[in-house]
Amino acid sequence: MVGKTITRLLAVTAALAVGLAPAAAQAAPKPAAKPNVVQITGKDVDGKILVDQKNQKRLFDSLLSEVSWMATAKSQTTALKADKLGVKYTVTLLNNKQTLQTYDLFPLAAGGPRAHRLAKQPTGAKTEGWFYGRLTMPEALRVAGVPLKSKPDVVTGGIGGGIGQGLDVEAAKEPAGVKEYVGEVRRLFLLNGAVLAAILVGLAGIAFLIRRKI
Repeated sequence: MVGKTITRLLAVTAALAVGLAPAAAQAAPKPAAKPNVVQITGKDVDGKILVDQKNQKRLFDSLLSEVSWMATAKSQTTALKADKLGVKYTVTLLNNKQTLQTYDLFPLAAGGPRAHRLAKQPTGAKTEGWFYGRLTMPEALRVAGVPLKSKPDVVTGGIGGGIGQGLDVEAAKEPAGVKEYVGEVRRLFLLNGAVLAAILVGLAGIAFLIRRKI
């Protein structure tokens, strides 16, 4: 009797588990779409620039790092006057053709690059925010095709892995001040050597005088 009751309970439990499984699967949230395309539009840009993660991974990662951190960051500053912001470029992050995030970048703003997170975002309203952009912003945009003047010295290593154009290769290889430091150390050793030699000569003279008296 007890065995039959336990068997029935197990059967009911199994049936409930099977019935609830699809509901649980349907209730699980879909993972958020991740950007795989960066789109750039703005002044002097012919149409739009598209950088695909699959075919241009390093450039894509470079551009993504310029804006992705602003998605959840708190506003850092306030808007500058229009004449201080300079030229504007709009960077849009997409997952294939689905628009995910949009930011306005001002690489030539007075006092350094600025960025603006618009309140109206493709995935829903966000708190509007102004941010200090990275110093690498102008060069990252230029490498992508935006008509900006070259500043390769700002991007350490560059997109292509080199040290950039217009840089002194020998100066880059050797840290500043190394030669001066080595020279100072050498002079210090020479000075110490001279002092030590003088002490030894003095001790030798004293020893000689003591031996003569004995």
